[in-house]
Amino acid sequence: MKRRNKIAAALLFAVSLPTVSTLAQNSLRSAYFLEGYTYRHQMNPAFASERNYISMPLIPLGNFNVGLQSTVGVKDFIHKLPDGSLTTFLNNHVDAGEFLDGLKNRNRLNLDLDMTILSFGFHKWGGFNTFDLSVKSGTRMNLPKDLFEFAKVGMANGNSEYTLEDMGIYSNNYAEIAFGHSRKIMDKLTVGAKVKFLLGIYNADFHVNDMKLTLTDDKWAVSGNGEFSSAGIVDIPTKTKLKDVVDENTGAVVGQKEEEELDFDNIETGNAIGGFGMAFDFGATYQLREDLELSMAVLDLGWISYKNATQATMAAEPWEFDGFHDIPFDSDKAAPGMSIEDQIDNLTDDLEDLFQMKAQGTKKHTRALGATLNIGALYTFPYYDKLKFGFLESTRINGRYSWSEGRFSANVAPVKCFDASISYAISSFGSSFGWVANYHGKGFSLFLGSNHQFFKVTPQFIPVGNANMNISIGINFPFGDIKSL
Repeated sequence: MKRRNKIAAALLFAVSLPTVSTLAQNSLRSAYFLEGYTYRHQMNPAFASERNYISMPLIPLGNFNVGLQSTVGVKDFIHKLPDGSLTTFLNNHVDAGEFLDGLKNRNRLNLDLDMTILSFGFHKWGGFNTFDLSVKSGTRMNLPKDLFEFAKVGMANGNSEYTLEDMGIYSNNYAEIAFGHSRKIMDKLTVGAKVKFLLGIYNADFHVNDMKLTLTDDKWAVSGNGEFSSAGIVDIPTKTKLKDVVDENTGAVVGQKEEEELDFDNIETGNAIGGFGMAFDFGATYQLREDLELSMAVLDLGWISYKNATQATMAAEPWEFDGFHDIPFDSDKAAPGMSIEDQIDNLTDDLEDLFQMKAQGTKKHTRALGATLNIGALYTFPYYDKLKFGFLESTRINGRYSWSEGRFSANVAPVKCFDASISYAISSFGSSFGWVANYHGKGFSLFLGSNHQFFKVTPQFIPVGNANMNISIGINFPFGDIKSL
């Protein structure tokens, strides 16, 4: 495996070079209030599709959703030199003040992928029933500004000590089999629930609670409290490394000892199914007035237990780090004109030296999914009942990777077989526009939409500003007459 694909590289550069690597519930929230949208039940299990339906079988175009949210973007980390070539923010031609002013104190990134393999729903047994087979994947990052300041300026600003806190990267990837049922239990109240069986594909969790870097002579003394775990289809082997044993009184090297470290250069394929788990969704809607509907749902109350998870911790005693290399021009090891890929490779090596993870064997571990809370209100316009205004508040409860969003929407259904929505959201990642166009005629339905519309992209189709983008598309086959609960 090439170095640029190693997990350590993602820690620093996934914020600027996101790929569709792939936490769940990356739903099309812009369509939450569209009654003709087939997959409303994935955001609130009390919602029912107007017709029975089946997705495009075994082809992930019944419901395909990919999204990226970040407080930073490509322009913050990748810069163009006068000759047109690209370089990283470490290059001395990039102004440190300008670079750091563009960062947040907490720089965050969410990358999600949701693919429905098979889905169907039908009205029976006094309500609406659903089945979903899907693959869900998500990566979360939280990187403090001090990490980048240390990498860029070191002591140049007179600072000889850095403290890094609340830093981490988390990835969870699994298959989901879900069964749902919704029904009206009172004239104005509808409830729904889902049970989900989860198959863990891959889970990785790296976090640093606190880390201290202090300049000593020409090197940095590093100490920290951090952990790393990995389980599933990616198998990270270990390697033996000799380390000097230093006399505490004299400081002299008195011998050497062997230590086991994670070997990111030789990553292998592990078990396709690394864990098992369960989760539950609960939801309700209440017609408060003829023109006002309230709704609430709690999603992904569950966990996945992984077996044989590789464990590692930071070294017990302080270690030395010789700093990040200012590439490509200030390093004797790097030739001018080094490609951006090679620059990232070198930075990966530096990161491995900075975060020294000592192997601790394998063990079973259990990880919660992180729950999502959706609260909505829908108001019908009194002078044109085909126009409705909605507000949806969504909160993801997941420790340091939690986020919240408030979304205002205008929803219109001018004819029976078509509805659409435009929305504006304010979230932990900034503001964005969303939209949905949804055709849902008998026998065929097609939707296309986005929670976060992007306007300016690189040639690689990556947003230039804050990396907020999303696209959702689906083709399904409705059948039967229109029904309501």
